Amino acid sequence: MSVSVSPPRVGVWLIGARGSVATTVVAGCAAMTAGLHAPTGLVTETPLFTDSGLPALATLVFGGHDTLDCPLPKRAEALAAGGVLPHDLPAAVTAELAAADQEIRPGGPLPGDTRAPAELIASFTADIQDFVRRRGLTRAVVVNLASTEPAPTGTTTLPPSSLYAAAALRAGCPYVNFTPSTGLHHPELASLASSSALPYAGRDGKTGQTLLRSVLGPMFAQRALTVRAWSGTNLLGGGDGAALADPAAAAAKNAGKARVVADTLGTAPEGETHIDDVPALGDWKTAWDHIAFDGFLGTRMVLQTTWQGCDSALAAPLVLDLARLLARAHERGLTGPLTELGFYFKDPLGEGPASLGEQYAALAGFAERLRPRRIPRQRPGLSEGGPA
Repeated sequence: MSVSVSPPRVGVWLIGARGSVATTVVAGCAAMTAGLHAPTGLVTETPLFTDSGLPALATLVFGGHDTLDCPLPKRAEALAAGGVLPHDLPAAVTAELAAADQEIRPGGPLPGDTRAPAELIASFTADIQDFVRRRGLTRAVVVNLASTEPAPTGTTTLPPSSLYAAAALRAGCPYVNFTPSTGLHHPELASLASSSALPYAGRDGKTGQTLLRSVLGPMFAQRALTVRAWSGTNLLGGGDGAALADPAAAAAKNAGKARVVADTLGTAPEGETHIDDVPALGDWKTAWDHIAFDGFLGTRMVLQTTWQGCDSALAAPLVLDLARLLARAHERGLTGPLTELGFYFKDPLGEGPASLGEQYAALAGFAERLRPRRIPRQRPGLSEGGPA
């Protein structure tokens, strides 16, 4: 008599768990698991990752921290009203959204919170460990999806993103920074990161304008076309637009965008990138680039691109990919920064290529690295002592 054994369950702990991206992640995972929608946008569902041992989407269990109190089912309804989610999806996956919402704990620090950084880290760590224990999870991956923080100013004070990053590692969890916020980059966390024996990845998910730049930059370089100026504008609303209305936060975001251009071209052309908050756009954004370049005999030419999309729908499949990849990397005993995951980020950890094509090649190598080791079969008729 055979006994059915349920596959191990893996936790995905989201920082900013009631935001647009996190809600789309939870709703989207439930929709794909139920067969309501195809896994469009998930690289981990392509043949590249066949037999890589990734956890199935159906085994993922969601929870997280947030300072907001809007329940996930209500947040999903608002996203559907804005065209981010299919109009009938919130009702179809309301049970899964409610279950995830029950696992969301208060984040911080909130105004008036007098707890020291060590106390906040301890509280966040306990929340994550409790989640893993109560839900009987084999492991959990922590993913930072919170609003972008201002760029660091040299202070030794740990910003919220670094408090959560420290809590993730102290809870024994792999960590992903999907934002341009400091996270594990803070010097005070260098020792913890190096001694944790955990894999981590980041930072700043590459979803739209920078994704296109990582393709166009190599094109100009490889065709020996001189780029004289590269300027860009982003119009976006929602929580991201409000957060990036802060010039310091926008500077942190734009640094990664500019770095991709410089790295792929081998030089930094003239021009800047601007971010404008347009609340009427909601969760949608428009990104425009103006590229001035020289062709043969100095002929001056211009390429203009316009990218219009929904950031939550662009980001959600990448978050699911990264959660599955980090969980499998942890299972395989990989540690430290996963430089092969630069394909997913504007500002990848470690030294690696900036071109999307080269990053995809590195990702393919990582997929092979995750596959179970195969023990070679012994040839028939042979033994350790030689021919039989």
